[in-house]
Amino acid sequence: MAVTYDYYRIFYYVAKYQSFTRAASVLLNSQPNITRAMNNLEQELGCRLFLRSHRGVTLTPEGEMLYAHVQVAQEQLQLGEEELLNTKSLRHGSISIGSSEIALHGLLLQVLGRFHQDYPKVRLRVSNYSTPQALTALKNGLVEIAVVTMATRSNIEQPFQVTELRRFQEILVGGPRFARLAGQSMSFADLAAYPLVLHDKTTWTYDFYNRLFAGHGLILRPDIEVTTIDQILLMVEHGLGLGFLPAFFVREALAKGAVFEIPLKDPIPERRICLVYDRRRPLGSAVQKMEKMLIELSGPQRSGAEAR
Repeated sequence: MAVTYDYYRIFYYVAKYQSFTRAASVLLNSQPNITRAMNNLEQELGCRLFLRSHRGVTLTPEGEMLYAHVQVAQEQLQLGEEELLNTKSLRHGSISIGSSEIALHGLLLQVLGRFHQDYPKVRLRVSNYSTPQALTALKNGLVEIAVVTMATRSNIEQPFQVTELRRFQEILVGGPRFARLAGQSMSFADLAAYPLVLHDKTTWTYDFYNRLFAGHGLILRPDIEVTTIDQILLMVEHGLGLGFLPAFFVREALAKGAVFEIPLKDPIPERRICLVYDRRRPLGSAVQKMEKMLIELSGPQRSGAEAR
């Protein structure tokens, strides 16, 4: 026996309003079609569902039994439709993001502020990771998208989709203790004479500088390893060593004289802030809107290139 969903839907409205005419009006259908559908349903089920009278219709005991189940199913479907519409219109929903610290300061904070202002009902969950940790969380489904820093996209494997958002430049800085170096131009070999503060070995930032030093025939030996750029800046300001930091991040500290830029003979290669998602998992409406906003607000620096 194959009773169509439409029959049960019509049955729900006839039973709810106790009227073929009212059900037809709600369903934007004709009363004869509604009556015909209910007659067919009764024939399919082999029992009478309605008692007809000039005052309308009432349910038989069998009709009451069926309505108890159909009501739950129909109202759950309506609730599901409403939730989907609300999510699509961003009246509610959620986004989980894995972000590296540099990406957070360099772009994501600006986008989050704009997004929250435009869609205040969407919940945001931002987890602070190193780039390798963020990609692992993305692979395991713990976050929906990752906004991370990397030197190139070559070490990103399938099934990740990568979009470059913004490039940034890092500079070498020192605190007042090393202010005399601001007037010099130093090579990477010269840095061996000074203490160096760097990200720890679990980060791609450490790997980036390890490769950079190796390219100059040098071994990277930081005196202090930390987990955040905030910690690097604090230690540099207090004279514990020199540090590599994004130019955008130290702009205020440079203006206040808390740190000084130390020129390098060989500039540090640019790195990238990238958006990454797992193409095997479809993105919800809220995440798609976040992706669009990230790309729009990343500015003219975005290359538009994608790793496939």
